[in-house]
Parts: sequence; structure tokens; C-alpha cells
Amino acid sequence: MSDPEAGQRREHGTPLLEVRDLVVHHGQLRALDAISLRVLPGEVYAIIGANGAGKSTLLRTIAGLHQPTAGSVLFDGADVSRLRPERRVTQGIVMVPEGRRLFGSLSVEENLKVGATYARQGPWTIEHVYEMFGWMRERRNQLTAQLSGGEQQAVAIGRALVANPRVLLLDELSLGLAPVVVQRIYGMLPQILQTGLTVLLVEQDVSQALRVASHIQCLLEGRTTLEGRPADVTADQVEAAYFGMAGTAPASRPAEGSET
Repeated sequence: MSDPEAGQRREHGTPLLEVRDLVVHHGQLRALDAISLRVLPGEVYAIIGANGAGKSTLLRTIAGLHQPTAGSVLFDGADVSRLRPERRVTQGIVMVPEGRRLFGSLSVEENLKVGATYARQGPWTIEHVYEMFGWMRERRNQLTAQLSGGEQQAVAIGRALVANPRVLLLDELSLGLAPVVVQRIYGMLPQILQTGLTVLLVEQDVSQALRVASHIQCLLEGRTTLEGRPADVTADQVEAAYFGMAGTAPASRPAEGSET
């Protein structure tokens, strides 16, 4: 299922999601320092970096869970920086949080229904989620606290999808999961993207991010140290940016209207 408007935006290089010079503080600590990014429709845009780089803070700010000190978040051309999180969900910004954050005392289906609370109109329903995750239908009445880590992650993704997002924010999908489970979950990305979704993901596993992303951005101590397409960056550049052995690399995607 394709979105003609998304195709036009992608063709003209118009971002669906844009962050401009974002600054975020946790108390006196500056967690993000002048971060900018532009995510085109249909992209898988990956934010990589070590622990404490500011990756999750960036996603949480885009979702509305942190307020920026300066800068702005634009969605579909409109500034959403001051919108409450639930208002962003209704506009199409939905997050799968780090650690899954399911209601362990609720069943699989009840958790999915929670995700549909602020749902937009769209292709994703609980039935559609059951079709994608074959095991889920027959275990829909099981408490999520009784599921494995990989199964819980699948429910967390399903909970986000039933809200019918336009941009899906994925925070550390691989955290605490066996490699074979991670591969299985990431293997479902193409099926999710077929419905017209755009994905912004945070991932510590650099090799995994490079495999699935169309664009990457590396953060270190709240600053951008590398940005570009995976095909255009070398392993040495990624390592240097990840561990802080190089200065900020120039962005490979210039802002609209800028000279190159």
C-alpha cells in the first residue's frame, strides 16, 4: 500500500519529520546540543551511538515526552514542539519505547487495545497485527508478563502499529534479546514499510543499523559526529564517530535550499 503524497515528498526531498537545532537538558546536563535531522517519507533512518549519547532522549523529545530547551520538531511541515504526546500520536508520531513498557498484568489483546486508544484511521488493526505475528492470535488472552522478551517486543511493536502511525519511532529494539530474535524482528521491517510507514530507529548494534537503514546519524555526548547513507561511510569513519576519535562530519544531505 503506497502513499502518493509520500512519494512526491520523497521525490522532491521534502522531509516528513524534521528536527532543527534541538537542545534538551536533563536538569543542568545538556543531553542534546543543536541536533538536526531530516527524515524523508518511506525512509529507515537510524540513530546510532554509545550509551549516554542522547539517542533515546532525541526519540523521547520527538514523541513529546521531553520538552526542548531550544530548537523545534516539525512534522509534515508544522511545528509540533509544544504538542502533548497524545496529540502527536493522533497526528501520526508513535513510539515503541526502550524496554517495551507493556502492562504486564494485562493480556496481549488488552495491551494492543491500549495502543488503539488514540488511533488514526489506517490499515493497521489488531487483526492485521495477528496476521503479521502468527503466534499472537492463539495467545491473545495470555498475560504479557508471561511472554519471552522477543514476544513482548512483538506486542510492543503491534501496540504501536494499531495507532496507525506515519512515523514509527523504535527505541533499542535489540536490547536484551538474543541475536536470532533480533534478526526475526528486523526481518519484519519490509512488511511494515509496505504500508507506507517511515521509521526512525535508535540502535546500539551498529551492524544491524547499517543493514536496515537508508540513512544513519551518529551521536556522541549529545552532538552529531557523523551523518550519511550507509553506502557512503566507511567502517573506520563509523568507529571514529562512535568513539569520539573525529570531529563532526559534514552532513551528506544538505538542508533544502542550501548551496552545495
